[in-house]
Amino acid sequence: MSTRAAFLAHCRDSLASLRQEGRYREFARLERLADRFPVYRWHGAEGPREVTVWSSNDYLGMGTHPAVLAAATRAIAAHGAGAGGTRNISGTSPLHAALEEELAALHGKGAALLFGSGYISNEAGIAAVLEALPGFHVFSDAKNHASMIAGMRGAKGAVRHIWRHNDLDDLEAQLAAAPAEAPKLIAFESVYSMDGDIAPIGAICDLAERYGALTYLDEVHAVGLYGPTGGGISERDGVAQQVDLIEGTLAKGFGVLGGYIAGDADMVDYIRSVAGGLIFTTALPPAVAGAALESVRLLRRDPARRERLAERAAALKSALDAAGLPRIPGPSHIVPVAVGEAELCRQVARRLLQEHGLYATPINYPTVPRGTERLRLCATPFHTDAMIAELVAALRAVLPARVRFAAE
Repeated sequence: MSTRAAFLAHCRDSLASLRQEGRYREFARLERLADRFPVYRWHGAEGPREVTVWSSNDYLGMGTHPAVLAAATRAIAAHGAGAGGTRNISGTSPLHAALEEELAALHGKGAALLFGSGYISNEAGIAAVLEALPGFHVFSDAKNHASMIAGMRGAKGAVRHIWRHNDLDDLEAQLAAAPAEAPKLIAFESVYSMDGDIAPIGAICDLAERYGALTYLDEVHAVGLYGPTGGGISERDGVAQQVDLIEGTLAKGFGVLGGYIAGDADMVDYIRSVAGGLIFTTALPPAVAGAALESVRLLRRDPARRERLAERAAALKSALDAAGLPRIPGPSHIVPVAVGEAELCRQVARRLLQEHGLYATPINYPTVPRGTERLRLCATPFHTDAMIAELVAALRAVLPARVRFAAE
């Protein structure tokens, strides 16, 4: 059998298995309506239909903010559609520089560095750190994002240790067992996106100091959303200065696109100089940089959307609990609803969309462990009480009794 034939056979067999397990991924064609968020237009088999989206990562709706849209338009008019090259060639503009300065100030750090996405910033940034010194040991929370794991796996010579999720005793035991003279990095997230729980950042930083380790904190699901100026959980908890490197995104709380790292100026400059994911990638387009800059500036000085997000999240949780629905408890704005079976989770999401005009993302393996499949919900500042009531009624209609009663 030729390589082509063997590969095609593998592709077809794998896709058949995914379909049989209920894990085959289908993309819903959702057209965002900028003036009506979180209402979208779904292009289904029976034609376009308006639906309410409950799984947007544009947590604050900043991607439709009039000032953000105007900034993007101005940037295109002034600078064109694309950046024109990598940062090294011709892709660094005053917009990129201003955005990096704004992000460094947001986190109280000496410098910040833009990447094409949050995935790239994690993958390239972590690999750059771990390859800086020989014999690096990295201690990774068991629920870290795939992009962080990719960076660790891509670092030549690094030794990876996985500690139980948010378990400080396990982390300390593994730190103590590692060679005392070896360089160490503790990599973790602030808000974990599938469970909605939050890391004890200060306590982890205390362990890092005790064992001479660097800290790398992914604040992707927290920047813009928490803290007096939107600096994330580390700002909210007053521990940002204890974290060596903070990674974030411009694609969620800030509603645009791109990733970044903030930290000590020399550390950031070193990563800028060696990270392949930066050096060999075209810079963010001017419209993206201009829109993100405006979004960060707006959220730094105006906490109203953060306050509204927190209130809406509490209202959604309260309504789900009052209805006896199987919400996975958590302190953040992310609200998972447990389903527990891959195919059932997919069917529930499909029925919500087709029968009730509500879109909620089904989360299956490998994003979460088998048997913990769920719907991932988030109430933005623009989800009304009526929308919450509609969602709760629909969930009661489509979730089987065995799933609903398991929560009681």
